[in-house]
Amino acid sequence: MEIPVIDFSNLNGDKRGDTMALLHEACEKWGFFVVENHEIDTKLMEKVKHLINTYYEENLKEKFYQSEIAKRLEKQQNMFDIDWESAFFIWHHPTSNINEIPNLSKDLCQTMDKYIAQLIELAEKLSQLMSENLGLDKNHIKQLFSGRTNKGPAIGTKVAKYPKCPHQGQVRGLREHTDAGGIILLLQDDLVPGLQFFKDGKWFEIPPSKNNAIFVNIGDQVEVMSNGLYKSIVHRVMPDKNGSRISIATFYNPNVDAIISPASRLLYPSNFSFGDYLKLYGNTKFGEKGPRFESMKNMTNEH
Repeated sequence: MEIPVIDFSNLNGDKRGDTMALLHEACEKWGFFVVENHEIDTKLMEKVKHLINTYYEENLKEKFYQSEIAKRLEKQQNMFDIDWESAFFIWHHPTSNINEIPNLSKDLCQTMDKYIAQLIELAEKLSQLMSENLGLDKNHIKQLFSGRTNKGPAIGTKVAKYPKCPHQGQVRGLREHTDAGGIILLLQDDLVPGLQFFKDGKWFEIPPSKNNAIFVNIGDQVEVMSNGLYKSIVHRVMPDKNGSRISIATFYNPNVDAIISPASRLLYPSNFSFGDYLKLYGNTKFGEKGPRFESMKNMTNEH
């Protein structure tokens, strides 16, 4: 199987229809895809990875290999309840905590802020395309995620290193899970593998990203909002015995006060009498069923 690749350069030309159809299929049947030609500054992306790797080497690596996690693995103890990762979380919006994280250089903070500003533009474009593909107003996801106080979606980044592991078969880098939030945009290692998604009954390995493509997966709230049309998929990270893997995952999530529900347009009609349906059916039997369902929804809403 080949992972769906969404080429953003095709969205403004005669290939837009095909590209939108591919995106819809990726969200519906895969729950993840790769975005190429996203217009994020690739030199900036390389600098982010370089600075994060340097920060890990100087501040986190030694502590990790001296940690209780490493000691448990060395002693061959049960590792089912822990993850072989060194990670921290940066909030960007509605408030930022980047200046509160110990030992982050000014260069790293500024570089990360510039990268996130460009990445948010990509996230919002994806939210618009997904909304459009679902037949919704293009700003539906953004407005839903902005919450009752209209502060906008919550944006944060999990910065992780999955260190080289001497006993890779005995521990997960990150245990099996789906993501709680909305749209996840991953800048990952271009050499070391490890990310796996569960599809069609088996684990599917995601190769390292080439040419700074952005890997995207769907979170639980998009599945709820789409009434199950778009899927959040179980995934995990496996450690590698030959190298450490970098993962910079940015979450475009609902604000904490957002009230999440399926978009009404995507719901089937409910609480109607079969007699009313038959009356409508008698006049529309040979037409499309979609408009009939919409008429039943309007009828029950009026009641």
